[in-house]
Amino acid sequence: MKNKNLINEYIDIQVAERRNLKKNKFKFKKYSLVLAFFAILFLPFVGFAFMSNLKINISRVNNVKRSVNNDLSILGHLPYKEVSNEKLVFIEPNIEVHIDMRESLLKMREDANRDGIYLVFLSGYRSINLQNDIFYSLKSSRNQIAAERARVSAPPGYSEHSTGFAIDIGDANNREKDFDVEFENTDAFRWLKKNAAKYHFKLSFNQNNKNVDYEPWHWRYEGSIEALKVFEASNRNLKNSSLLKN
Repeated sequence: MKNKNLINEYIDIQVAERRNLKKNKFKFKKYSLVLAFFAILFLPFVGFAFMSNLKINISRVNNVKRSVNNDLSILGHLPYKEVSNEKLVFIEPNIEVHIDMRESLLKMREDANRDGIYLVFLSGYRSINLQNDIFYSLKSSRNQIAAERARVSAPPGYSEHSTGFAIDIGDANNREKDFDVEFENTDAFRWLKKNAAKYHFKLSFNQNNKNVDYEPWHWRYEGSIEALKVFEASNRNLKNSSLLKN
């Protein structure tokens, strides 16, 4: 009798365990079905958002690469058309500039004088022929290859000076620093750095430029529609470079 009870007890325990297992399996299947339902319901939305974001990022990278690949620069310099003679005016006996910037340039010098700063205009418009002589003759005399010379002088057809919108500036009290990086340590440069933007002038070759040497004396005018169009490619390249860095 005892043995029979033991057998029944054993069987009851085993049956009870099997019933619990079936319940657990049922709950697992139930939860799995619920999860599967929500996965099917929301997966298309998640996939759509992911693909949209992916397309945006790919498009952004491609646009940047396309802009860089279409860059027409040579030795770090962009091509510029030569300004026509009728758009040039003399501001000093040997210095011509684009007529659009004449008023702002002279106003800047006048205001600097009032602040005790005496700006000297060193070079304005340069023809492509003159740029040709400067680039190749100095390159030869200094025994430099084109890439080396291009760091300090643009190839003909690639100089901002040919547009009439570029001006080289010195300090009347520090003429020994004309066309020298040391110009950045003059009162004239400090004044320009603080005030030039008010007159729509911008430093063309700063210390972050990898292809062209730093030129604290070289400024360009961006205060007219024509000037903005001339330098649009340069400004776009600067923007694209920052995007690639990010």
